[in-house]
Amino acid sequence: MSDSNDPRAGSDHEADGSGNGVDDAASADLPDDVVDEAERLTRLERTAPEDAEAKAHLERRAALLEAHDFTARIRDDGDDVLVLHPEEWHDEAAGVIRTDRIDDISRAVEIPLEGAGDPDDWEAVDSHNRDLVARVRERHGDVHGDNAALLADFVGNHYAKQIPELTSEELAEFRSEYFVRNAWPSDEQQDVINESITLIFEAAEKPVPELQDR
Repeated sequence: MSDSNDPRAGSDHEADGSGNGVDDAASADLPDDVVDEAERLTRLERTAPEDAEAKAHLERRAALLEAHDFTARIRDDGDDVLVLHPEEWHDEAAGVIRTDRIDDISRAVEIPLEGAGDPDDWEAVDSHNRDLVARVRERHGDVHGDNAALLADFVGNHYAKQIPELTSEELAEFRSEYFVRNAWPSDEQQDVINESITLIFEAAEKPVPELQDR
């Protein structure tokens, strides 16, 4: 699914052409975790099966970057590249980057989204989570196994990362929103969901983030 909210080609003032010194790894303006999250949300948007889900990922990315006065666009160099740059560089009316607004081009961040440079193996992430589900099911039975599978579904659909990397807030979102509204759990599953979460993290040999209500 294309990143349709971002300007792509057609600019006669693009500041981020290849080979011009745009920082491929980090930026003094954007913390590494913000860059990583922006990339993750972009990849989720591109693979989302529904338009509404794709739009939600883009909106979350926009809000994340807006907090740092940055924005995002996709540049097509044959392979798509995510470019994160200060909002002030962008002429919204014309849909282009204005070179006369650029003070320091190293403030931008480029992330290849396609080709051999892609650092993410999303199938490996899901495989890791499904292995945890199987481990929980084998050790503790189907009720806990079914809850673990629901958590793996949630992580795969919304965060695309390994279950042990979930934060307290993300776990609260799963337990209070996804589990209740989208998963249709049985009464037995609902009764043991907190225990199931603990067992999942025990299977991963990781500490459980502090569970909190939303």
